[in-house]
This record gives sequence, structure tokens and C-alpha cells, in this order.
Amino acid sequence: MITISLRPVGRYWGTISFASTLYLCPILDLLLAEIPAKLQAELRLGLQEALVNAAKHGNNLDPSKTVVVRFSVIDNQYWWIISDQGSGFTPSSTSNEEPTDYLPPDESENGRGLCLLHQIFDQVEWNRKGTELRLCKQMESRRGLSLRR
Repeated sequence: MITISLRPVGRYWGTISFASTLYLCPILDLLLAEIPAKLQAELRLGLQEALVNAAKHGNNLDPSKTVVVRFSVIDNQYWWIISDQGSGFTPSSTSNEEPTDYLPPDESENGRGLCLLHQIFDQVEWNRKGTELRLCKQMESRRGLSLRR
């Protein structure tokens, strides 16, 4: 089941919650409905990765556990806060914040998603418990029309 609150207006947050599943197409469609077309493919990839991580690694695909996504547009930034009911995640941190620093060893079957998140989003942050991921994408600022010729 999918639960949806009102779309965000101003500084309000919209909310979508759903049982842990990997069938994410309708969720992604809802989250990207107001996003400009030129950003949709990139953000779909990033949000899908984050939602898969929450459902699969956080909630172990337990259908009795939910993933909650809060979303808003604040000061020319798109924000998504994704929460799961898992035991938490501790990302490795390095002083050098290059996206490729998050790539796992070549023989690893998991972990490439973190690199993707850091390449797609301008901010990627977890809460202390590791059950909530905050993602931010800066919108291009609109240039004012010039009245000069």
C-alpha cells in the first residue's frame, strides 16, 4: 500500500510511505512529477538507488516495514528525506569527498550506489542512527531577462 500526503507547497513537505518492495515505478513517478524533464532521468536513477537501499538493505524487504519519503522544494533546492525501519547504516567517511571515494573494491557485489548518490546529488547525508538519508539537488538559478540590446 502507498500512502501520500499533499504535494509540498512553499516550505511544506509532502510525504509518501510504502511497504518495503522493489516495485518502485509508481513511487518514482510520484516523486518526480514536478521535476523538470531534463533532470528526471538522472534523479530517477539516484532516487531509485536510495529507495532500493532503504527497502532492501534497511528493511530487508520485510513487507511489514515501511519506507517513508518526505520531499519539498526549498530555496531553489529539491529535498528528499528517505527513512527506513532498519538497524542503521554507517557510511565510510573520508576527508576527501570525491564521489569515486565511495566506490567499493572491484570484487564487491554491493556499494556502487553510494558513489552514484554522491555524483547525482549535491548533498548526501545520513542521520546518526543511519536510518534516514537526506538528499538535495540544487536547481539551476533562473537568470533575469536582460532589457539591454
